[in-house]
Amino acid sequence: MNVENPTPTGTTTSRRGFLESSATLAGAAFVLAADWSRYAYAAGSDVLRVGMIGCGGRNAGAAVQALAADPGTRLVAMGDIFMDRVKAKREAIQAQRPGQVEVPDDHCFTGFDAYRRVIELSDVVLIANGAKFHPYHAMAAIQAGKHVFVEKPHGIDPRGVKLMQAACDLAATRGLSIVSGLHSRYHSGYAETIQRIQEGAIGEVVSIEENFLRAPYGVTERRPGLTELEWQCSTQYHFRWISGDDVPQSLVHNMDRASWVLGNAVPVKCHGLGGRSSMVEPVYGDVFDHHTVVYEFANGVRVYALCRTTTGCYDEDSSLIFGTKGKASVKGCRISGEKPWRWEGQCDPYQIEHDRLFAGIRSGKPVNNGNYMARSTMITVMGQLSCYTGKELSWDEVNASDFAYLPKPEDCRDGMEPPTVPGPDGSYPVPAPGRMNLPGWSAPQSAAPPA
Repeated sequence: MNVENPTPTGTTTSRRGFLESSATLAGAAFVLAADWSRYAYAAGSDVLRVGMIGCGGRNAGAAVQALAADPGTRLVAMGDIFMDRVKAKREAIQAQRPGQVEVPDDHCFTGFDAYRRVIELSDVVLIANGAKFHPYHAMAAIQAGKHVFVEKPHGIDPRGVKLMQAACDLAATRGLSIVSGLHSRYHSGYAETIQRIQEGAIGEVVSIEENFLRAPYGVTERRPGLTELEWQCSTQYHFRWISGDDVPQSLVHNMDRASWVLGNAVPVKCHGLGGRSSMVEPVYGDVFDHHTVVYEFANGVRVYALCRTTTGCYDEDSSLIFGTKGKASVKGCRISGEKPWRWEGQCDPYQIEHDRLFAGIRSGKPVNNGNYMARSTMITVMGQLSCYTGKELSWDEVNASDFAYLPKPEDCRDGMEPPTVPGPDGSYPVPAPGRMNLPGWSAPQSAAPPA
């Protein structure tokens, strides 16, 4: 894979690879530097109980990071659609953080209502399940008075993103932390690169190119005995009613960085294209395998955002900023042109976001990432819907909409019929750009878009 990133030595690790390596240096350094004596863990009175909603690879990594961030944390509850996944991740996390996993069998929950029990038993809730549920579960946790870490994307449709913003706003009024999985904001190399861009290191920004081109992830063969609903939940990235497809799923990191470069601006409008080219077998569900979105901002800058999930093709993961006096690679942490520069530091933003979350809880200074997490997600929802419909969409009309993929998260039930089923050939119908409308686009309580 051509990772334009080649991230400076030691800066980051894979989002899903945390259980395959030891606790990070960043987390260890934080623990050693902190004055933990003032917390007096007498009889466990200052233990922070951590719960997991979703037991895939990403949340297992988040749990290890949470436990590494604070010696007073204990993992106490886990929930997922599948019990075998819960128990496998319990064992894996225990191996990484012995002594900090206290999850008896009766604290392992399954089904669409598992989140309720996890929230009840926890002080801090880690949410990394189907993206459809991120806003709904985050709001439930905040309403229950719990601190939250929630993975990206922060919604898959306008209705969901608005709910996430409301959860962030409520957290602010209640003195609760809500930390986003948009880890770029916690990468000191990215931050310095962007600060230099904003200070004129490459002159005026002319355009931005964002790429996330790679093979599909999370591809699994269907296990015998699974119902259609269970199968779709087991391979969530490949069904749009759960995941929202690849622009919110993958380009959200890129578009968060692009918006950040432009002073946290939002696009005025966008047009997108996408479809299925080669990933057409039933195992790939009903999502597209390529997207391109062109965003136009008020200052005239255009952002060209591309993502692709196909095998055997050119791959690239990059955030490239073009200016009148030079070029910058945010992921490469370097600038070329009149003022060449390269960052040589090291950091692990995945660990740092948890370090700051728990430090904020302990200090009584909650961390709230609501100033960008919903906004950056809505930018990608806007692009995805433009790809599906083939229409130019404006920021104002997307934000005025209450469009949602049905069923709404609160209506999902164990044993329900999923909203999409395979056709006679075993494949799932996909959206047809130019022939597809979004029912109820300007009205509340809309239906899922037809294929």
